Amino acid sequence: MADKSKITPRAENFARWYLDVIQQAELAESAEVVKGCMVIRPHGYAIWERLQAELDSRFKATGHQNAYFPLLIPMSFIKKEAEHVEGFAPELAVVTIAGGETLEEPYVIRPTSETIIGYFYAKWIKSWRDLPLLINQWANVVRWELRTRMFLRTTEFLWQEGHTAHATQQEAEEEARRMLDVYADVAENIMAMPVIRGIKSQAERFAGATRSFCIEAMMQNGLALQAGTSHELGQNFAKAFEIRFQNKSGELEFAWQTSWGVSTRLLGGLIMSHSDDRGLVLPPKLAPVQAVIIPIYRKDEERSAVLEKVQQLTSELRAAGVAVNADDREGYTPGNKFFHWEQHGVPVIIELGPRDLAVGNVVFRRRDAAEKQTVPAEGLAAVVVRTLDQMQTEMLEAARKRRSDNTVLAGSLEEVRAILESATAEKGGGKFVMAHLKDDKACDARLKEFKASVRCIPLEDHYDGPGKCIITGETVPHRVVIAKSY
Repeated sequence: MADKSKITPRAENFARWYLDVIQQAELAESAEVVKGCMVIRPHGYAIWERLQAELDSRFKATGHQNAYFPLLIPMSFIKKEAEHVEGFAPELAVVTIAGGETLEEPYVIRPTSETIIGYFYAKWIKSWRDLPLLINQWANVVRWELRTRMFLRTTEFLWQEGHTAHATQQEAEEEARRMLDVYADVAENIMAMPVIRGIKSQAERFAGATRSFCIEAMMQNGLALQAGTSHELGQNFAKAFEIRFQNKSGELEFAWQTSWGVSTRLLGGLIMSHSDDRGLVLPPKLAPVQAVIIPIYRKDEERSAVLEKVQQLTSELRAAGVAVNADDREGYTPGNKFFHWEQHGVPVIIELGPRDLAVGNVVFRRRDAAEKQTVPAEGLAAVVVRTLDQMQTEMLEAARKRRSDNTVLAGSLEEVRAILESATAEKGGGKFVMAHLKDDKACDARLKEFKASVRCIPLEDHYDGPGKCIITGETVPHRVVIAKSY
């Protein structure tokens, strides 16, 4: 049973608070014997499954099919696209011995699958009739990270990676933007986590891509989290792997490709967007358990009547589409049960005792509210459904307001530095700073002097149009998002 006292307050130490919430909610724990890896516990995996289902249904609705490709990738494949191998080289885990013998060619444990999929696309694509080819893979990947943090950055993590091939650059761009919108839809309307859609700067784009699109979210401490990416690969991998097709005129052309992905990092974003000093807070649409009913009784003669009513209410809630549990476990006090479900982020907790039963009421509390309220047991299902919808909406609105309150404009590099350093000094927090900056690697490098980066060049809401770059003085079309990040 979780212990409420073990959660460090956010204002005291946000990083420690984050890990405490994960532990107390029984979401995951360090794998210990496997450096940098984590064990995702059943509650954490159940949330991931809900997220998977939301994403997967949208992928299929846009014409994509799921497939699976090998975990092991020949080293020669990784080396075929020069920028790709350069970008991933420090993170590669390589298998050199198998079956007790040294391999003629080492295998790389999948860091991402553009290369292995490119090999098979070259076999499968021969004509314009084979396009577009729209495939998604649910898989694990390995990237050898020096500094790890559960869900946000681990050596092994779970994700989906979409890989598509198209006849034209325009179709590929439309696909990359379409999938970015899918990610933004899930982030905002399912996770209640507002995001900024944008393009990555040249310094931050995916190795081997021509353009990288992203969604960026602000956590409660003001730091940025890259929550999903969608890449326009151009013809780079098609040329490396000879992915050619005969067009309608009978000529051979290289295919245009995209890749896009989100990972279990989203669970980290979910925690840091909504949770509080009492533990995990889950948006109703992602909660594996949306409501719990806790029976309260002291005497055996009270037990049967209370449990009978609890079972009736449970059936009514399930009939209304609510994922509900009745916690009738023996050996735990009602207080222990309450704190257990509170720290597990259940959106609605309902208590029912003999006194409530006598007057036809239940005690009702939203996870994101401090006070309890008494409501009639009659019609409880409708109240819970309405409350879940209201909570989902209000969580998104609260996160949007927090982002708005912590987004500021800056007109010079010194001002950007001062804002971010001041914000970071205040309880480890941060800001989104909107400033005019040229898309140039040298400009990005200046930001890294104070551990900031261009999170994205927004695709919408450009604030105030063209202006002078804060470093070069050249005119640029609009402001970029500058922040410190995870």
